[in-house]
Amino acid sequence: MAALNLTPSDPSTFILMGIPGLEAAHILISIPFSMFYFIGLLGNFTVLFVVGKEQTLQKPMFLLLCMLALTDIGMSTSIMPKALCIFWFNLKSITVGGCLTQMFFLHAITGMQSVVLVIMAFDRYIAICNPLRYATILTNTRIAKLGILGLIRAVVFTLPAPLLLSRQPFCDKRIIPHTYCDHMAVAKMSCGDITVSRTYGLVIVFVVNGLDLTLIALSYGLIIRDVLKISSKKAHQKALNTCTAHICVMLTSYGSSSFSNLTHRFGQGIAPHIHIILANLYLLIPPMLNPIIYGVKTKELRDVVGKYTCRR
Repeated sequence: MAALNLTPSDPSTFILMGIPGLEAAHILISIPFSMFYFIGLLGNFTVLFVVGKEQTLQKPMFLLLCMLALTDIGMSTSIMPKALCIFWFNLKSITVGGCLTQMFFLHAITGMQSVVLVIMAFDRYIAICNPLRYATILTNTRIAKLGILGLIRAVVFTLPAPLLLSRQPFCDKRIIPHTYCDHMAVAKMSCGDITVSRTYGLVIVFVVNGLDLTLIALSYGLIIRDVLKISSKKAHQKALNTCTAHICVMLTSYGSSSFSNLTHRFGQGIAPHIHIILANLYLLIPPMLNPIIYGVKTKELRDVVGKYTCRR
């Protein structure tokens, strides 16, 4: 009956329930969520500040780290302010337009991050397999152009999803059992036929992510092939160490993303509150870990951050 009482009287709004079944624990749940969010913001803004201030770091690899930091900030910020309003102030209503806008930015930014990871894999391939031409192949200008193309691709592939849903009739009971406006969560609020919308979302997940993962796998396949040709074990270790950070970031990003997408569509046996918690962690854990991973594994970045933090 409580859920029925939350049905919005305004037909232009949705109700975001947060984590159904755990409403009493919303404040407690918000503590780790907000910690992950603010640690992620601190780490990623630190990367942006340090690379922007330090002339020696204004190179393609670090420009890519800045792109990754921007997508990390965008991913977590697209959901957490509203989620914290739900947890702390019980502000659960959101306009239909606001919901579709949140959905667009969330999926566009995650799509952009996938592009950045592909470019980073290509960057590692050139650095290891063709180091003498690295400076001529991957310039800052070329990286920026690839980033702009990736942004255009993300917008073009993401925009149809909210546009398709904006044409759908929504039922009177507009209660979304989630902390944010996920594509399928919003689609399920429709009283119309969502076959096209559902199919489009599934195609994007498998085709776009599948293409990006294929390109990353191809880059690493070529890297492994060339590394195996090197007789020196020390050279093997050095070559593979340059890829460690990117591999860790890729696994946290794609692993959590794929799990969240697949469980939302096919994981009927998973308790809803478990899925919602995991879906939020997928958007919070990678942005928190990425600057830490690169800070630990990249000596140049680690040294410069140390230089700034040690200043009195």
